[in-house]
Amino acid sequence: MSSSYSRYDPTVSLNHQETILILPRPRALHRHNSFINFPLSWQDSQIQHHPLTTNSHGPAEYQLHTRPGPEILIFSAAPEGKRAALATLHQLRNQFGQHIPHLSIHDWPAFPTRGIMLDVSRDRVPRMDELFTVVAQLADLKINHLQLYTEHTFAYVGHDEVWRGWSPFTPDEICRLDEHCKHHGITLAANQNCFGHLASWFRFPKYAALAEIQGIETPWSFYDFTRLGPFSLCPGDPGSIALIEDLLAQLLPCFSSGMVNINSDETFDVGHGRSRDRVAKLGSAAVYFEFLGKVAQACRTRNFTPMFWADIALNHAEAADQIPEGLIALAWGYEPDSKFADWCHTLHRAGRETWVCPGTSSWRSITGRTTERRGNITAAVRDGLKHGASGMLTCDWGDVGHRQQWPISLHGIAHAADAAWTGNGESINLQAESLHVFNDRSLNIGGWLDRLGDADLGLRRSAGKPNRSNSPTVLRNATGLFALGLSNEPARGTLAAWMSALESVRAIACESPGTLRSQLDEEISHTLDVAEFAAQRGLQRAGGAPMNNARERLDAITRKHRRLWLARSRDGGLDHSCSFYDQLELL
Repeated sequence: MSSSYSRYDPTVSLNHQETILILPRPRALHRHNSFINFPLSWQDSQIQHHPLTTNSHGPAEYQLHTRPGPEILIFSAAPEGKRAALATLHQLRNQFGQHIPHLSIHDWPAFPTRGIMLDVSRDRVPRMDELFTVVAQLADLKINHLQLYTEHTFAYVGHDEVWRGWSPFTPDEICRLDEHCKHHGITLAANQNCFGHLASWFRFPKYAALAEIQGIETPWSFYDFTRLGPFSLCPGDPGSIALIEDLLAQLLPCFSSGMVNINSDETFDVGHGRSRDRVAKLGSAAVYFEFLGKVAQACRTRNFTPMFWADIALNHAEAADQIPEGLIALAWGYEPDSKFADWCHTLHRAGRETWVCPGTSSWRSITGRTTERRGNITAAVRDGLKHGASGMLTCDWGDVGHRQQWPISLHGIAHAADAAWTGNGESINLQAESLHVFNDRSLNIGGWLDRLGDADLGLRRSAGKPNRSNSPTVLRNATGLFALGLSNEPARGTLAAWMSALESVRAIACESPGTLRSQLDEEISHTLDVAEFAAQRGLQRAGGAPMNNARERLDAITRKHRRLWLARSRDGGLDHSCSFYDQLELL
């Protein structure tokens, strides 16, 4: 099979008559029927820059003109507009080499803030060189905000036992990343969960005493299943806010943005442990908002604007006006039916600035979830713009071992970047994505990844947990390949649905672009190996044919997972990620 990926060679252009490929797609482009020869030695410093005197669409608005001469003119009212114009120009050079079309572009974004949040706490902590590369990729896509979701992977002084063995970021590394982001026009916001999702801390007696739930076997309800042990801080314990004050005092000085995400989501255990009496007296909303206010004040004291996940607040929509002042509310949901319109309406009525937060649909999937991702991002963009959201922060989580490969995440990020800029999440130019995101000059990889992300779509539509009448339901927040093919959960899904998923994976694998030599190609190959293994295992558990050499195949998958992991990420968390493969029961 011939290679579909080519390293960019500026002396080689694609067909001069083809459609101009730019990502995100520009709002207005006028192309003349001619090309202009720009020498390969042309530098950005030779570009003429003029103020945009009629600016009315925010600081990222720009005009770009290429003219005979050769001549390149950029009009913008702010540095962000100039950076956006240069990003577009660099994509033109990537597509056409030194023979650029004679054209004019006028463009601006739908959302002022267009952010990506990467999960660096669920096992995978990227290497610094990898992060620097990712920042450049995000800037090329006109992303202007970045967060690294943190629970226990920052090297806090005095809390060594929590982060030891996890390859945490050091203050010096974050300061260097902050400078790199600024250079690329990206705001790096601080991020530390300050209320829930702190089980990694509560493994140690020193911190367990601060938890709402006492005892590692104490049950409580988390959505529709039972969870055991500590999860959230006890909001009434003075030691809880003292701990958070200490963490913020160490973390925030590493960031120049003056923005911090305090998270504080999914604190469903509060009221089921040490706060039971207080919640019974005051109500769960009041207890939650009181502690949230203390954390927010700790941020404002340090001249940082806090933001938080608004799920708990929205569960108490009638009390939304109790959300502490000055907090940016992050309305998140990762399915096509996420109620962004209702959430934005509630938060807007309460006078709170709001960002919509969809997801890449990469986590808990292996292959991605194309249909769900498209519907989710479309809803976030449509409803966010309609109801006054000022930003869009797209999340790429790493639940259950962060086993999705980077091309799957990057595919979702590219879609989100295009949608946040254009205001249209329903479609994306997959050829432009192929060229500019993956350097695929055959222009095939974007469409192929979309097809891969729906390999088990039929299974997903019927493999959710049965309802009370024992009828099948839609599987949410996961593919069937991941949730059932790579777990020891009771078998679900029909034999026909599993056979269809396996056949789809194999058919899509036969169309796989690439020669499997580069890191990217190896990650795609590994994705296909895991997907086929999961489909065969799910088929066997549903009553189909037994797998051949299951143990040898799983061992090979784990070995390759380790090798590919270390090419982009630190070793901390790798053993924990592999443990999810080690736990699989093989028949």
